[in-house]
Amino acid sequence: MSRHRRLVLPLLAALALIALAASVSACGYTSDSKEVAEGEPVKLGDLQYEVIFSRYLNPNDNEDSAYLVGQKPAPDGSNYFGVFFEVQNESSDPQTLPSKLTITDAEHTRYEAVPSESLYALPLGGEVEPEEQIPVLDSTPQQGPIEGSVAIFLLPEEVSANRPLTLHIESPEGEKAEVTLDL
Repeated sequence: MSRHRRLVLPLLAALALIALAASVSACGYTSDSKEVAEGEPVKLGDLQYEVIFSRYLNPNDNEDSAYLVGQKPAPDGSNYFGVFFEVQNESSDPQTLPSKLTITDAEHTRYEAVPSESLYALPLGGEVEPEEQIPVLDSTPQQGPIEGSVAIFLLPEEVSANRPLTLHIESPEGEKAEVTLDL
């Protein structure tokens, strides 16, 4: 084996090991930033929020019809949009969820979450028990296909042209976070 090859092989192995260590150490990553992308956790007070998934909801789909229980048909030119959450209370005290959530588009037009009667609904203004999560373990939303609680927004069709969409979360104490949604 040539001298050059003997030096290159260990160097390549070391680089591969460093790359593997970096990718494994990123698992479970949390940031102190209050501006995150969908799928990244954000902490407000003792609650950690993670937007698992967001998408338009189809009332003719069996799964989506369960999320839209109690909603009137969307007016012409509008669609329902679901933002699916997992919220973790990391304290030994009950914590209160925000009473409202807002999405803004690139033109800063605001859209508020609509009230929901669905079993999958994120309980806006509700409480998260000490060291528990929303959705509660073994509950309908936690056992559902997305394993999250949903906040529903009624958005005009033209909002797709005004991306990015940003979800605004404000804690009852006034702390704020923004989540850039995939759309």
